[in-house]
Amino acid sequence: MATNAEIAARLLRDAAGFFRSVGEQNAPLKEHMDNNAQAFEVMAERVEADPLGEASFGQAAPDESAES
Repeated sequence: MATNAEIAARLLRDAAGFFRSVGEQNAPLKEHMDNNAQAFEVMAERVEADPLGEASFGQAAPDESAES
């Protein structure tokens, strides 16, 4: 049986495919749809790798802040 994280990752990847399909069919939206698809793919990877991890959007990652 699939876990909630596995299902969520699959749904995110399916949504990414949808965005890419819309972009392929509508040239003016292609760049925007590709960006959306990439964001959904990144989140799918994060959900699979660390289902309970916390998002740090807009904040520097620990490795980045140590270099500052």
